[in-house]
Amino acid sequence: MTGPLLPVATPRRAGRVVWTELRARPWAGAAAALSAVAASAAGLVAPAVLGRLVDAVDAGAASVWPYVWALVAAALATAVLTGLSAVLVARLGETVLARLREAVVDRALHLPSATLDRVRGGDLLSRVGDDVAKVAEAVTSALPQVASAGLTVLLTLVGLGALDWRLALAGAVALPLYVLALRWYLPRSAPRYAAERVAMGERSQALVSSLQGADTVHAYADEERHRAVVDDRSGQALRITLGVFRLFTDFGWRMNRAEYVGLAAVLAVGFVLVRSGDVSVGAVTTAALLFHRLFGPLGLLLFTFDDVQSAGASLVRMVGVADLDVPPAPVPASSRPSVQLQGVGHSYAGGPPVLRDVDLVLAPGERVALVGASGAGKTTLAGVLAGALEPTAGRVLLDGAEVDLRAHVGLVSQEVHVFAGTLADDVRLARPSATDAEVAVALETVGADWAPALGLGALVGEGGVELTAPQAQQLALARLVLADPPVAVLDEATAEAGSAGARDLEEAALAATADRTTLVVAHRLTQAARADRVVVLAGGRVVEQGTHAELVAAGGRYAQLWSAWTARA
Repeated sequence: MTGPLLPVATPRRAGRVVWTELRARPWAGAAAALSAVAASAAGLVAPAVLGRLVDAVDAGAASVWPYVWALVAAALATAVLTGLSAVLVARLGETVLARLREAVVDRALHLPSATLDRVRGGDLLSRVGDDVAKVAEAVTSALPQVASAGLTVLLTLVGLGALDWRLALAGAVALPLYVLALRWYLPRSAPRYAAERVAMGERSQALVSSLQGADTVHAYADEERHRAVVDDRSGQALRITLGVFRLFTDFGWRMNRAEYVGLAAVLAVGFVLVRSGDVSVGAVTTAALLFHRLFGPLGLLLFTFDDVQSAGASLVRMVGVADLDVPPAPVPASSRPSVQLQGVGHSYAGGPPVLRDVDLVLAPGERVALVGASGAGKTTLAGVLAGALEPTAGRVLLDGAEVDLRAHVGLVSQEVHVFAGTLADDVRLARPSATDAEVAVALETVGADWAPALGLGALVGEGGVELTAPQAQQLALARLVLADPPVAVLDEATAEAGSAGARDLEEAALAATADRTTLVVAHRLTQAARADRVVVLAGGRVVEQGTHAELVAAGGRYAQLWSAWTARA
């Protein structure tokens, strides 16, 4: 798999992020903590009552019903408090996760195109999909259980010490065995869980690559090779997962050994203490029940390391994305700024230069057409101006200042996506606060006369009305109108119109870019003929520029292109 992985945060950094979110919700945190303590304390009542019941029966008590009713009341109180604690802890965890998930998605959506092209798509997909799901699962199930189990273990040990320090010491015999089990398990499991998350990303990358290029794969009858790659990545992920499970089962029998040794020690010491008259049978019964009660919480704490480790590996990957640099704050630009490209050069991943020392100025409100043969660097130059690509040399200025280009430049490319949803919401992606009236005006501006008949509430995209290629381009141009950027870049935005719709789509592009400083990558030279100025690119350099009439009269590269175009027409 080519391409680097996105960064991964350190566990300490992930912990600080979570703690910051928790501190922002003090009342929710306090309520969750108090309910968890109350639920764990209520669970200690039943063993204590059973111990007193044993002593009462041994003393010949007339009735056991008071103890029975006490057990029923304790069971009900424990159930209610445990349920309440689970709800409050899960709600707090889900709220924190929601904020983190929003940060991850926000960073992912704001990553520059150059970064997205460079990193593995499957890695990003895995982080906003599999990793979020893994942490969410841990928050809703493991987190409440771990909180309850931890408090139960702590309070139970306090209860054992209150009965008799020797009984507590006997139960403590099991602790070294628990520690040895953890020391054996943790160093082996952490790397495997991290490797498992990476393998999941590799599997997603293989699937995404094959599905995105399905048409090409079919065209070259290359299905078997791609299937073999997917099988290999899936098999690797499966082998790692099975290895983790085997490790987990080995950890299980070490846990069982600790439980057996601890309970045997409590019963043996209790027998000696009862024989000597130091404690009652009921006290030993309570101690044995309390220690036995530790099996579940301790087992849960240690066994949920499986989920905690996996969720932790996912959490640091999520925080790694959330911590990516935020684009600089937008700097105000005039409504019709000038654009200056100074010594701009660009190459992809250390390859040969695609752009070489490009100097170009777009006057305020000027419409410039960029033409040239395939591979001349037109799309790369458009990407640099739009802020989608970071130039490897030179700089781009708006009104003489370096600004966040993506905040001021609207890009409409040949590849247009129609999102699933209503027509209004699809256009409103450019400005979520826009009213239906503003959406309708934007569609009308670009000549989308089909929109009123369809209706703003009509579902489009997947599962809805399938728009034609010209309609999809008009939708993209309507977004541009609604976003209202001062600078527009059209990268062959009318190329998919076909002969019949070309004229209408060109008129739509003119309307959408009216009064904006505009660069048009002209697929059709009729667009260049209507521009204020034409710039000819060849080999990544500007070789000609001027008005359409001037360049045709000059008899250079543009004149040759125009002659070939008119002859074909």
